Amino acid sequence: MPKLKVYRTSIGFHDAYVAAPSQKAALAAWGAGSNLFARGEAELVEDASLAEEPLAHPGKVIKRSRGSTVDHLAALPADRPKARAKTDDNADRKPRRATAKAGAPPTPRPSRTALDKAEEALERAIARRDAGAREFKRRQAELDEERHRAEQAADAEISRREQAREHEKAAYDRAIKAWRG
Repeated sequence: MPKLKVYRTSIGFHDAYVAAPSQKAALAAWGAGSNLFARGEAELVEDASLAEEPLAHPGKVIKRSRGSTVDHLAALPADRPKARAKTDDNADRKPRRATAKAGAPPTPRPSRTALDKAEEALERAIARRDAGAREFKRRQAELDEERHRAEQAADAEISRREQAREHEKAAYDRAIKAWRG
C-alpha cells in the first residue's frame, strides 16, 4: 500500500482534508477540475493533529470549518453594498449577456499525455537507478568475499613463512654456536 499524505484545500468557509498517496489522487477526491497545487490553492499538511482524522479515513474528504459564523461575519468589509430592492426601475435594464456564445462547445480539457509520459519516464529512471544500486551492492558483496578469501590465503602463507624462518633461524643459531665452539 502506498504511503499516504494528507492534503488541504479551501472550500468556502471550510478546509477540505484528504489522505491520498499523491496530489493527483487528492485532486480526484476533491473533484477538482484543475491543479489546485500549481495555483497555490492546495498544500501538503504536516501538522500531525490536523492529519489524524483524514489518515483514519483514507480517500474520504474531511471538511472542517475555518471559524465560527461570528468570525465569518466579522471578516466582511464594513462598507459592503446593501442588497438592492427589486423595483420596477430595474425592469427596464437589459439582461446581462452570457460570456460564452450559446451553443458553443466548451473548451476541451488540456491533454495529460505529455505529463503522463514525463511521469512514466521519471518512474523508469528511478527504477534504473534502484536496479543499478542493487547491482553495485551485489558486486560489492562478491568483491568483499573475494578480498576475504585473498586475505585468508595471504595470512596462511605469512604464517607458513614465519614458521619456516623460525626453523631456519634455529638451524643458523645452532650452526653459529657449533662454529664458535
